[in-house]
This record gives sequence, C-alpha cells and structure tokens, in this order.
Amino acid sequence: MDISLEFLQPGQIVSLKHGDRNLYAEVIQFVVSRQLCWVRPLLMVTFIQESPLITDLRDASDLLWPANLFCPALDTEVITFLSQVLAKEPKTESNSAAKQQLNQFIHQLWQAYQEGFGIED
Repeated sequence: MDISLEFLQPGQIVSLKHGDRNLYAEVIQFVVSRQLCWVRPLLMVTFIQESPLITDLRDASDLLWPANLFCPALDTEVITFLSQVLAKEPKTESNSAAKQQLNQFIHQLWQAYQEGFGIED
C-alpha cells in the first residue's frame, strides 16, 4: 500500500487508533529509510459513554513506530483534548498508571498489527 506520509513533519500532531482509544503524539522525526516515526506521546483519549477519559502522557517515553499506522490529527479533533491537558502542569512525580496504560495500549496495538500482517514474535 503506497500511502503519502508527507504529514509526518516535526511538530505535527498525529494519532494512533485502536479500539476505543486514541493516542495523540507529536512527531519528532520521520525516519524515511526505515519508514518509522519517532513520536513523543502527549495524551491518550479513551472514548466512553459519559465523556472521553483523557490521560496525560507528556512524561512518558518516546516511541519509534511504523509510520504507516499514524494518521494526522485534525485540529478540530484534538484541540479540546490538548487544551485540557496543556492547561495543567506536567506532574513532577512519575505517573506510573498513565505509563502502564500507554504500555498496555502499545502492546495491544502491536499484537493487532502483527496479526494483521501475519507476523510472528
């Protein structure tokens, strides 16, 4: 599949979607030769019936992930979520619950990606 990845520019906000969750991250660098994207997680939104649950991931580790799995985040889609997170100061202590949620999300997404392409561990 030949997808244009021109939107993967430093500073661009992108999303990874899996199930009822969206991970929003800032592009740090697009590694063209390996078709990977280095991103810095910003927040995760879990869409539940009442209202979206927003998890601040600004202190989580960066990710290097297959570029073709990212979608550009539309301003109208992400501005409300970002404004809620950016209005708060990042936590100085380690937020292990948020990091655990990110790790679980990445693990589930990776499993789905491997199954979709017939890749074995």
